[in-house]
Amino acid sequence: MIVFVIALAWAALAAAAVLALGQRITVTRRARAMKVSGPIAEAPRRRVAHHRHVTVVASVLGAPRRRQRARRADEAVTAELPVAVDLVGVAVGAGCSPFHAVEIAARWSPPRVARALGAIGRATALGASFDVALRDAGDGTPALRRLTETLRTSARLGAPAAASLARLAQEVRADVRRRAEARARTVPVRLLFPLVFCVLPAFALLTVVPVLLDGVSF
Repeated sequence: MIVFVIALAWAALAAAAVLALGQRITVTRRARAMKVSGPIAEAPRRRVAHHRHVTVVASVLGAPRRRQRARRADEAVTAELPVAVDLVGVAVGAGCSPFHAVEIAARWSPPRVARALGAIGRATALGASFDVALRDAGDGTPALRRLTETLRTSARLGAPAAASLARLAQEVRADVRRRAEARARTVPVRLLFPLVFCVLPAFALLTVVPVLLDGVSF
């Protein structure tokens, strides 16, 4: 009787193993049958590769435009920076902490600088420290980095920020003036193309050509 039970158990184990193997083979065959091959399978891959190529080409072609937009945004923030530095300096001189001075400057500064300074207040409201918020604002807006670094240095050393902000205001104004002078010096070069290819041909058509036509007609 015991031998019969043992034989029956071994038979059940063997049957279970055979059934599991049969199910695995069936699943494998179904998977192979469902697998798409040939041109139908290559089409999605080709579309993905084509999409990647188009994305890379668009990124390369759009890089100069992105750099130009970033440069213009940086120049706009630089032009507005003296007002923000003055506001922060006046607030610090009136007894406000650097944090409250930045909040006041964000409220009354020109729009681009106000958005950058407002990001500092929003970051601190979400739990970031004032030093980290200043660092992130400087990284996000490079034109604002001199102001943020001045405030960070003053906070770390515990030194008054009024004198540093006054010097920074002078430096920023001198930088803005130099940039304006550099742009003014490039005006003659920019006017060269329309002068040579638009104004001079129009002048020739209106003055020289009628005289030549009258001479030929006689």
